[in-house]
Amino acid sequence: QVQLVESGGGLVQAGGSLTLSCAATGSVFTVNSMAWYRQVPGKQRESVAVITSIGTTNYADSVKGRFTISRDNAKNSVYLQMDSLKNEDTAVYYCNARGFTPRAPFDSWGQGTQVTVSS
Repeated sequence: QVQLVESGGGLVQAGGSLTLSCAATGSVFTVNSMAWYRQVPGKQRESVAVITSIGTTNYADSVKGRFTISRDNAKNSVYLQMDSLKNEDTAVYYCNARGFTPRAPFDSWGQGTQVTVSS
C-alpha cells in the first residue's frame, strides 16, 4: 500500500508564491509518473502538471510559465512551485503517483491541500 502525504498549501495574495510538496510512503518499489491536479467545488478535477521518472514534464496551458513541477526520486517526492499566483488558481490541490509496489501496480492520491489566492 502506498500513501501520499501533501503539505504546503495556504493563503497567499495574488502575485505571490507557494510551494507544494508530496511524498510517497509505504511499499514503494518504483514510481513512474507523479502529478498535481486541482479541483474547485462544482467542477471536475483537472491536471495541472505531470512529471515522468526521467523528468519529462507537461503543464496545463493555464499554468505554463508560472508553475514548475519537480521531483526527487531518492525521496519519492514531487514538488509544485507556484509563482505569479492568480485568483483562479484557488482550489484544492491533489498529488497523484503511479508506479509499482513489490506485489502490484499502484495509482495513489494525496488527501488534498487547499490553496487560496486573495486579491
